[in-house]
Amino acid sequence: MTLDRDIRRLALPALGALVAEPLFLLTDTALVGHLGSVPLAGLGIASVVIQTVVGLLVFLAYATTPMVARRLGFGDTAGAVRAGIDGVWLALAVGAVLVAVGVPLSGWLVGLFGATPAVSAAATTYLAIALWGIPALLLTLAASGLLRGLQNTTTPLVVAGVGFAANALLNAVFIYGFGWGIAGSAIGTVVASWGMAAAYLVIIVRSARATGASLTPHISGLGSALRSGGWLLLRTASLRVAMLATVVVATDLGTAELATTQIALTIFSTLAFVLDALAIAGQAMIGHGLGASDVPRVRAITTRLLQFGVAGGALLGVAIAALSPVLPFVFTSDDTVSGPLTVVLLVMAAGVPIAGYAFVLDGVLIGAGDARYLAITGVLNLAVYLPLLWLASGFQGTAGIVALWLAFGFGYMGARALTLGLRARGGRWMVTGA
Repeated sequence: MTLDRDIRRLALPALGALVAEPLFLLTDTALVGHLGSVPLAGLGIASVVIQTVVGLLVFLAYATTPMVARRLGFGDTAGAVRAGIDGVWLALAVGAVLVAVGVPLSGWLVGLFGATPAVSAAATTYLAIALWGIPALLLTLAASGLLRGLQNTTTPLVVAGVGFAANALLNAVFIYGFGWGIAGSAIGTVVASWGMAAAYLVIIVRSARATGASLTPHISGLGSALRSGGWLLLRTASLRVAMLATVVVATDLGTAELATTQIALTIFSTLAFVLDALAIAGQAMIGHGLGASDVPRVRAITTRLLQFGVAGGALLGVAIAALSPVLPFVFTSDDTVSGPLTVVLLVMAAGVPIAGYAFVLDGVLIGAGDARYLAITGVLNLAVYLPLLWLASGFQGTAGIVALWLAFGFGYMGARALTLGLRARGGRWMVTGA
């Protein structure tokens, strides 16, 4: 089936690129970990800051992809590339501001965590250096959005893979070969990030020359990217607040409950990578279909992606349920954590198909440029979730952690699925043309 082939062609490389991203952090963690607990703790604090910034600004990719795909579907290849170039300029501008503001405030940001002086010093060292790579990371987000919009997810996978290998090699050389310690890890990551950015810049320049697109920024294009990005930023912020609130409630439940929640969220995030690959395929294909004014194809893509999302979620759920008796021991040897985690994994397994449904529709509506609806309903979903969290906080022990995951896996994800599903059933989001 042609549609299935197109989905696989976009989703499978996107999955590889998504998995490559957290490998940067895992590599840093593994290499810095051998320096001792203080540098490792410092890396943990600095990484939270970097991940929060990059996570909130993922709209640079999500806003670029549908704009590029829509123009490509309309037949305006030069306009598609130009829209992506505007997104790259916006990424560089935002990155420059973050460097100018963040580097001088590195010590203050680290101080908010209240760590020991030694840990704070290590974190400040890493953060002050790593922030210089933020413009490159944001450029990479926007450039990958451009290529996804051009229906190309293979090149981002190649760039991410080479970048991961370079990051690992540079970190090893700088940390241990040159003896630079945690500063060497930060420098290696910055160099690898700018290497990836340079590769994307070469690709962008070649695409502009091939299509006749201008490399200079356009005010109207920047404005469109900023408007769409602003709504997507609000949507992403609502997701971050929901995750943060979950951790806060788990913290109040107790140490074992917090540890259980952390492992459960890590496992859930891993599952999300698989499902997000379908969402990225949806962003590219839906934008292209609407640009071509092919509404029947858009409907067919949406239906097929939902089938894949729910079926994929069900298969992942079965796998999690089957592994629930043994999976906890991969992460912990503490009986107060492994016991409740087994129960939580069973609850999670039952709710993964709902997540698959929600993630796919999120990608579909992003691809349609329906950012305003996603932002507004993101806030509404959060308003539904917070009272459920409050109710879950009234339980203790295993019951408390199960109630917490019921609130998250069925309450919050269910609210997202409902609001997204209601929108997808209608036709107001299917605005056709360039």
